Amino acid sequence: MTPRNAADGLTLRRVTTRALATDPATNPQAQPGTATGAAVTPVSGTVQEPIHPAAVNAVASTASPVTRRRTAVERRGARKGVRRVPAGIAAGHPATAEVGLRMLAAGGSAADAAVAAVLACCVSESVLTGISGGGFATYYDAARHTVTCLDFFCAVPGLDGDVEPGPMVPIEVSFGSLPMSYAIGESSVGVPGVPAGAGEVHRRWGRLPWHRVVAPAASLARSGVVLPAAQARTLVSVAPALVPGFGAAIYSPGGKLLEGGDLLYHPGLDKALEALAEEGPAAFYTGWIGERLIETVRSGGGAIGPADLARYRVLELPVGHATLAGAHVYGRFDLNNTIPTIAALPPSLPELSPADRAVALAHALLVYGRQRRGDTTNISVVDHEGNACVVTVTLGIGSGVWLPGLGVHLNSMLGEGELITPDLAPGQRMSSNMCPLVVIDDHNELVVAAGSAGASRIRSALIHTLVNVLVDGVDMQTAISRPRFHVVDEPLVDPAGNGLDEPPIVHAEPGYPEEELTALESSGYVVNRWDHLSHYFGGVSAVGDAGAAGDLRRGGVGLLA
Repeated sequence: MTPRNAADGLTLRRVTTRALATDPATNPQAQPGTATGAAVTPVSGTVQEPIHPAAVNAVASTASPVTRRRTAVERRGARKGVRRVPAGIAAGHPATAEVGLRMLAAGGSAADAAVAAVLACCVSESVLTGISGGGFATYYDAARHTVTCLDFFCAVPGLDGDVEPGPMVPIEVSFGSLPMSYAIGESSVGVPGVPAGAGEVHRRWGRLPWHRVVAPAASLARSGVVLPAAQARTLVSVAPALVPGFGAAIYSPGGKLLEGGDLLYHPGLDKALEALAEEGPAAFYTGWIGERLIETVRSGGGAIGPADLARYRVLELPVGHATLAGAHVYGRFDLNNTIPTIAALPPSLPELSPADRAVALAHALLVYGRQRRGDTTNISVVDHEGNACVVTVTLGIGSGVWLPGLGVHLNSMLGEGELITPDLAPGQRMSSNMCPLVVIDDHNELVVAAGSAGASRIRSALIHTLVNVLVDGVDMQTAISRPRFHVVDEPLVDPAGNGLDEPPIVHAEPGYPEEELTALESSGYVVNRWDHLSHYFGGVSAVGDAGAAGDLRRGGVGLLA
């Protein structure tokens, strides 16, 4: 198949594509985003044939007219024109959201607000992410009715071919009572994508000047931000990756871990962001920051070289599609199969009892995914024109390696063992569980823009939230805050190394309805009832006609313009 033009997006309810205007005249202020190292290479792929909502309605209508419940989307359609998604932002930290909201107030687009917020979260949410990480973006163009997915995740280094990476440093962190193994150090660092991705999102869809979009993050870096209590609890878990070396002075000053309400400050990070504002993304790829990154990584046995950085490109991905409760869900095809999992849910889901619905959801989660590692954060934005931009970014667990004098913590993507697939080679893009998505109704109107943090729990968190909004019709904060569960099907291993056939485990948050958990147990699941709230269960941020909300599990917030 001939590669699509880099400006193509999936035109909703069709299998064709329509080009977007992305020449410099569209955004004359965005030139730094086109610098070397931030270009786009199109990826060929087959656009999944959308399932027409009539097919879903035909199955759903087999229920008795007396017992059949109308979905929230159907109720919304019946009053079309009454509700529209308000402009707003949802993010993982109040400072992140406030930066995005200021961009919208200044006349910026959803892309401007999302890019500004992404860069801000590299300051305010460094426990979870950073500017040397990678991510994905999903953009909905309200005027053209197109959805575009961009990949700026980390790439495998080694294109220079002149060094052999040394060993990584194994560590173990615990999420609740679940220990997980990682590897950190210079050899765990992948080629970063956030600077290039931010530049490309802005180049395509931004309106405000590049330096104006970057400036708020640099200002936050100069002053520092307050660490939310939820992220302070996360810090306790991930400290083995964050406090080695220079990180000790940031996260454990005086030998004591930061607590909720303490100031989180990264000396030198403002300089890196100022360089990004003045020189564009190229500073991180072919400029002086890139040179410092190579020197730092190679001094400790890592493999990143000049060719790895210079050849990095943002990719455009095929857009996946599924239907849920009469709505259309669009997003990338991620490692944990979020879109196929949604497509596998029974069309009769809205008519099922809560207990039967829980079993159907658990079965879909069991078949299509597995436990994976990592951590992330997400930003969801809708602007006044109805465009939506959802961006999910991650640093991995963090390598424990910092760029001298710049306050930049390098990613640990090569140490996230289950992201390493057999086909990976130097220059190739790594896999990820991240799936920023948008939900559109049958009239091509935006219903929800959402994404989540949480590695393998991203899929569970997003699907629970979408069901709460689209089927139950609750407001966004309630939809995100409701207790949820996550299914794990990891075979146990005995001392001899043999796999043990064990039933799948459902990890359930406190307050999840006992009737539904009993139904899961009757269906063969072992239910692990957690006794406390935890960031383990993901961190959704979403804007929709049900409002804007962040996930309180991680200190998130939603703000309307």
